[in-house]
Amino acid sequence: MSSLDGSSGLLQGLTRPAPAAPAGQERTPERAPRPRRRRKNWAGWLFAAPAALMYAVFVLRPLAASIQYSFYDWDGITPATFVGLENYVRVFTDPQLLSSIWHAFFLIIFFTVVPVTVALLVAGLIRELRSKGLGRLAQTLLFIPYVIPAAAAAIAWSWMYATTGAVNQLLSVVGLEAVTRAWFGDPAWALPAVGLIGTWINLGFCTILLMSGIGKIDTSLYEAAKLDGAGFFQTFRAITLPGLRQEIGVCVTITIIAALASFDIVFMSTQGGPGYSTMVPGVQVYQLGFTESRIGLASALALVLSALVLAVILPLQKLFREK
Repeated sequence: MSSLDGSSGLLQGLTRPAPAAPAGQERTPERAPRPRRRRKNWAGWLFAAPAALMYAVFVLRPLAASIQYSFYDWDGITPATFVGLENYVRVFTDPQLLSSIWHAFFLIIFFTVVPVTVALLVAGLIRELRSKGLGRLAQTLLFIPYVIPAAAAAIAWSWMYATTGAVNQLLSVVGLEAVTRAWFGDPAWALPAVGLIGTWINLGFCTILLMSGIGKIDTSLYEAAKLDGAGFFQTFRAITLPGLRQEIGVCVTITIIAALASFDIVFMSTQGGPGYSTMVPGVQVYQLGFTESRIGLASALALVLSALVLAVILPLQKLFREK
């Protein structure tokens, strides 16, 4: 009985309600300390405010204005006339505008496919040679074209593509005089000639980026492949390519955007000629807006081009995202 009485007393003590507060006084709950995370968020927004303001003024506001102008027929001076979707219908039905879009997609071969493929092979060969001096020399020589402004590169290549330029002289030296021509004056070869300028510029960037990616791959994988007797192409396919997934994605993304939004190379070399054989949307927007004063149609073409870039890039980003 004593043990039971003791335990019951203990239970009563544990379950006894807390003493009530004196009359006229109320118990105030203790305030939790204010989280510091909220203060850090406010500080982050304050630091980002100048950049966000500049982005809103110089990117979002012009974008909204372009969307507005695309629904009007406006020359930039006289009152605008609302035309609805007429400018967009014109973009998708005018053969000249459609050909400029097709030319931009054709340039992807020279701006993306060729540079990325050659850069993969060059980066793999430089890694196989394992010569620091040769590697640095190759990186420097390949990266120089990417540093040169595209406009200056286009002018230099225009001189080399001339009838008496370096390209035709080199072809004559090796016995290919029948191939020589005025490259920018031939409608069939003008666009590939412009595309080779993009190949020359983007090759160095892709090579440097892929070589830096090879440097992060575990060297023990290459040593194990060498012990197993794997050759260059087997090692390249099984180790190098999977290890460069993200770097290849970056190269493809940047070069495709450069191809679809190309302007300076085409404008400084051919200005879209001869005829419309090298016309691309970037140059077409410039001519429509600043030469022909067709602001609405130029805005519609620019927005269609932006939508096409997003439609191509977003799936590629998902494809190259590391699993």
